[in-house]
Amino acid sequence: MKVIKNYLYNVVYQILLLLVPLITVPYIARVLGPELVGINSYTNSWMTFFMLVGQMGIALYGNREVAYHRDDPIDRSKIFWGIEMLQGMTILIALGAYLAAVLLFSTTFKHYFLLQSFWIIAAGVDVSWYFMGMENFQRIVFRNMIVKLASVALIFLIVKDHNDLGKYIALLGLSNLVGNLTLWPYLRKEIKWVPISTWHPFKHFYPALLLFIPTITTQVYLVVNRLMLGRMSTQNQLGQFQNTDQITKVVLAVVTASGQVMLPHIANKFSKGDVKGIRESLYNSFDFITALAAPMMFGIMAIAEPFAPWFLGAEFNDAGRLMMIEAPIILFIGWSNVTGTQYLMPINRTREYTISVTIGAVVNILANFLLIAKWGASGAALATDISEFAVTAVQLVYIRTTIRRRRLFASTWKYLLSGLIMFIIVYRLSNVIQMTIANLILEVSLGAVVYIFALFLFRAPVIEQAQELINSRKAKRK
Repeated sequence: MKVIKNYLYNVVYQILLLLVPLITVPYIARVLGPELVGINSYTNSWMTFFMLVGQMGIALYGNREVAYHRDDPIDRSKIFWGIEMLQGMTILIALGAYLAAVLLFSTTFKHYFLLQSFWIIAAGVDVSWYFMGMENFQRIVFRNMIVKLASVALIFLIVKDHNDLGKYIALLGLSNLVGNLTLWPYLRKEIKWVPISTWHPFKHFYPALLLFIPTITTQVYLVVNRLMLGRMSTQNQLGQFQNTDQITKVVLAVVTASGQVMLPHIANKFSKGDVKGIRESLYNSFDFITALAAPMMFGIMAIAEPFAPWFLGAEFNDAGRLMMIEAPIILFIGWSNVTGTQYLMPINRTREYTISVTIGAVVNILANFLLIAKWGASGAALATDISEFAVTAVQLVYIRTTIRRRRLFASTWKYLLSGLIMFIIVYRLSNVIQMTIANLILEVSLGAVVYIFALFLFRAPVIEQAQELINSRKAKRK
């Protein structure tokens, strides 16, 4: 039940993330336009590399280490202070390198590059990894919700025209910094002060570095398409792809919310030697993720073409086609989130995870190089699909000796077929009626009803699991 509650907390936040762009993305798209949206995406992409070097896999490592030592407050405190001190040092080095690079080499967008540095500073005081390791998602979600709502209000108050791109960038970075600082007061009841001599920050350097490799390679194929698109195509094409990618990734966040919840949960089971419990959790999680990802993938594809220009504005007419092309990553990343983040990472099989995402990064770069030159933003979207499929395929090969893949995919056809039926009905409807808020709600509601009915018809396992959960809740109340 703790896992379910944490997942629901995380889903509530991810739904908020889903709703926020419904308000801010069309506003920003119209106020700034595709070119300025592309400039923000371009400068943010370069900053992200420096920030990731500063974070150096510490978030994943800290999450896992806290989960391993959750029951010992003294060891937990030593680990926290040591990891946080290491994080502070690596972030300072990354910030110095970033500022030097901007001042020495940037010419056209120097002002915007400097404003992006707030994100790096915010990473230095981020302790959300500690609360994730403790499986205390309520505090993280509550903090994020308050900060996110405040930033939305400030965007409407401050960002008014084309001259406000700098304000927009600074606002996003500063809100992230303030949000990270708000978690520190909660540590007073969680962490004990231990002598500095017991922190030993550098003992965490090598294991964190091992996790940094898959982290940075993952970001390569998340960011490199934007960098290559900005270089090989136009800022307009980059702006089209950026908003498409943002909408898709927000929907995807609801699917992958379980990864953040399950990583510390599986890590704690691993530290106790509960191998059977780990496998059962994996099978259930994979089935649940497939049940969730399939309708979201087909749903986006069904409404994409009329939705994009209505939601983003007439200038983003090409975004509908891009959304249809990129939608399969919802399923591929959902699967790799289970096999990688929820299984390989918490049981300390970092090497296999690293190889899988490295292959994905290489495939992404090659695919981008071949496809962007020919098809622009459409090529970048297709390259994203190909690279994410490669990561999933490699991870499935690695887990074949410990996990029965036939059991993993036993019911997948039921979810995909249900999603396809939903797609056909909603797609035909979306091409007949005009896109409005009321009609969008109608399409989503109809799609949900059709999908759930099909799941009952095919007797999908997720229906049985839901019924068992409801019955157990009723039994506890009695």
